[in-house]
Amino acid sequence: MLYFRKKISMMLLAAAAALILFFGASNAAEASVRTVAINSALISGTNVVCQITASAVPASDDGLYYVFANEVWQDGPTGNAVAAVAAAPAVTAVFPLNYNTPDSNLSRKFLVAVKQGGKLVQVSNEHYITNPEAVAVHTSPRMNVGIKGLLPDAARINGTDYKELGIQQISYNMYLDQLVSAANVPGAIPFGYNGQIYYFDPNTVAMYDIVVTTFNKQGIAINMVLLNEGKGAYGKHLVHPLAKGGKCPGYAINVATDQAVDHLKAIAAFLGQRYSGKNGVGQIDNWILGNEINARTSWWYTSSSSLDVNVNIYAKAFRIFYNELKGMNANVRLYLSLDQEWNRKSNPGSFLSREYLDTFNTCMLGEGNIDWSLAFHPYNAPLYDPYAWNGPANWVKTDLSTPYMTMQNIHLLVSYMQQPVFLNPAGQVRSIALSEVGYTSSYGLEAQEASVAYGYLKAASLPDIDAFILFRQTDAAAEVTQRLAMGLLDPAGNRKPAYEIYKNLGTKNEGIARARASQIMGMDITQMINQGIVLTRPGSGAR
Repeated sequence: MLYFRKKISMMLLAAAAALILFFGASNAAEASVRTVAINSALISGTNVVCQITASAVPASDDGLYYVFANEVWQDGPTGNAVAAVAAAPAVTAVFPLNYNTPDSNLSRKFLVAVKQGGKLVQVSNEHYITNPEAVAVHTSPRMNVGIKGLLPDAARINGTDYKELGIQQISYNMYLDQLVSAANVPGAIPFGYNGQIYYFDPNTVAMYDIVVTTFNKQGIAINMVLLNEGKGAYGKHLVHPLAKGGKCPGYAINVATDQAVDHLKAIAAFLGQRYSGKNGVGQIDNWILGNEINARTSWWYTSSSSLDVNVNIYAKAFRIFYNELKGMNANVRLYLSLDQEWNRKSNPGSFLSREYLDTFNTCMLGEGNIDWSLAFHPYNAPLYDPYAWNGPANWVKTDLSTPYMTMQNIHLLVSYMQQPVFLNPAGQVRSIALSEVGYTSSYGLEAQEASVAYGYLKAASLPDIDAFILFRQTDAAAEVTQRLAMGLLDPAGNRKPAYEIYKNLGTKNEGIARARASQIMGMDITQMINQGIVLTRPGSGAR
């Protein structure tokens, strides 16, 4: 395993690969010969400062570099140049940020072009601002209270379970299409941004205000999952053109039209400002953009089966939300969400989480490394398998060839993220949140009990894991019929034994939980975790 955190500079090979990938296969030859690079784009005061280098200064009609600031949906030299500087092997271009104006450059992408034969030709990569937190004025200290988490039952948010269980984090879903509103809706909340007025649904916002403040008052940090169901007359334009007509609980966000992109910027800014902890309606520290993004036909639908196309769409949405959220609250984190299907697809419409992670990281490096974070779902394989500590040998392996990444081998993911190419701009391991993981009681209450203990203790043993969010507080009836009775409470609200063991974990009574789990497992759980023992059994499912 790789346990190092030394800072590295951007890898030129990765950047070049990103250029070829994201300019598309048809333009690969053109992208590969671009000799100019934007190495950084940083906010400095009220300006943007771009550092530009060239391995060979391209021929031009007038000896100038023209810097363009494009919206994410635009390609090539478009509109008006924001700066023109003398072409040279190393130059600096400075131009206004224009924050919170119709010409805001906060979430735009920059490129360099030269005039050749009277025509502007792109000669560089594309690069985004990587320090949007420089303009944040609503920043609050993060609520870093611990990793112990739960997916709450919306009907029980005022209950006593969270205090009794010692919950420190929760995950909750926010639907962007429900959040937005037309101006004529009674009580619609206006928000002025970038020279326009946008409106938000008063009832939806009030509901989230209550959720966030209720949990914050109990000292619980929030992980808010941003989803797009594509419902409602006003939310339909948030669905990407390639996602229209699909049947899915989640759709790719529209980054292909000017109106949708402008709206997304305002949505992200509104959320970053409102839930900054400065407005009396609570604080959200962690935002997760989408759910299991690699599961294309299940959660982030587009009609394209191309990995490059799908990552490109998602990366553009990620840049907008990252820059606009952090432009309001410097301390927020934004997470990429992936499932446990590391090297094996259970659904042909999905992408492998490993390949999606690699491609996304390459894109981020090529267009400006930022401090993105990873939300991972290391469920058992298959989902209904009840034994977190003893998975099927077919699916759980102790090296990176493993078909699935579960809690048994989650240390492999941590080691993977410790590679130099994955480190954040400060040379540190990115935040890793296990934002959804659960264990069924459909094959016995004891198996769930021991699995909950094993999962939590394995996560707690790895310092680079920042959250362990147990799925879920209460069994969902529809899931129970699929042998996925994953709640700590049954549908009637009765506590399962897993409730008691989870309550003791992370407290002075943890020894009781460890002893109980060891008894069920037939092996000392502390020894198993401390020594990295991975047990597997023949077969590929529950027994």
